[in-house]
This record gives sequence, C-alpha cells and structure tokens, in this order.
Amino acid sequence: MLRESARAFEYDLDMAAVRDPSLPSRVPGGNLLLRLVDAVLTDSESLAAVQGEIVAELGPEALVDAASVFGNFEMMNRVADATGIPVSAVAIERERDLIEALDIASFLRR
Repeated sequence: MLRESARAFEYDLDMAAVRDPSLPSRVPGGNLLLRLVDAVLTDSESLAAVQGEIVAELGPEALVDAASVFGNFEMMNRVADATGIPVSAVAIERERDLIEALDIASFLRR
C-alpha cells in the first residue's frame, strides 16, 4: 500500500529507507513518519518527542492520519496472521523486488 500511495502521489519513494532510516525516503515527512513507527514499536520514551515534531512540521492532522494508518496496518497484519492467510506464489513474484529490498524473504512460508 505504501508503494502504491507513493505512485499515486508521484513520489520517488525509496523502499530501502523503510529498512534503513538513515536513507532518505524521498517522501515529504517520510523519515519523520518512519521515526514515529520506530518509537511506537520500540521506544515509548521518544514517542512524545516524535509526535511533537510531526505536529510542528506536518500539522496535527498528519499525526492523526499516521496513527490511523499505523493502527490499520497492525489490524490487517494480525487478522492475516491469526487466520493463516497464505501469500500466493503470484503475489510473491509480483512483489519480489520489494521483498528483496526489505530483506523479508525469511518471513515467507514455504
């Protein structure tokens, strides 16, 4: 969904930045949003600071939107995991470049 959103808005997204936040995402506010995800998942100490930066740089609506997107992705992943939804071979091949860029092949069920 991220890649398709970037295409829709004509951003030259570098998916490698998702895995390595030292790289520029080439999406306005993208690296700040990546920091938000990291703070939510790993470090609640820095969460308030990142939230404040997002409000200051992107506006309060952006923080609400980011939290909504994050929550939706968490929900979709949990539902897929809980129900055992398999990823088709066609989908894997279609997204091979993304799988390799994010180095997530080890998560595929064999």
